[in-house]
Amino acid sequence: MIGKVIKYDKKDINTDLIIPARYLTMIEPDYLAKHCMEDLDQDFLKKKDEFGYKIIVAGSNFGCGSSREQAPIALKAAGINCIVAPSFARIFYRNAINIGLPIIEFDNIETINTDDELEINFKEGIIKNISTKEKYQIKKIPSFLQEIISANGLINYARIKISKNLEK
Repeated sequence: MIGKVIKYDKKDINTDLIIPARYLTMIEPDYLAKHCMEDLDQDFLKKKDEFGYKIIVAGSNFGCGSSREQAPIALKAAGINCIVAPSFARIFYRNAINIGLPIIEFDNIETINTDDELEINFKEGIIKNISTKEKYQIKKIPSFLQEIISANGLINYARIKISKNLEK
């Protein structure tokens, strides 16, 4: 996966900042995407579209706060393909995997800046910063989680597994 970075150095970016509660009256991903990150950065969508950002790099404990599953849905629907942070709130981590949004734990976020282009190899556990020519080893995502992400989420993964079992 290759993508351009938008970075937020702030720690504890909570689900209320990712998708404010006032927009939880509807569940459609496209609606949620229109309000994604607006309480943290009013220009997030404009910047994302203008500069082609696909990866968020952020401080530790990303996705803390309310356990709303709409937070990763809003990010994915807004066009974010991966989130890189030193740590994630446990429920956000699980919700992201469940919808097929890859998240990477990486401690050295200070080595990555907005506008850097990254190539992330989930299978090998490597981040290449194409912009700076640096390469970092990261903790590999376990293969069963990679399968869920590749299937575009847990529900699709289960459908694939069930259909394969029915074919036998």
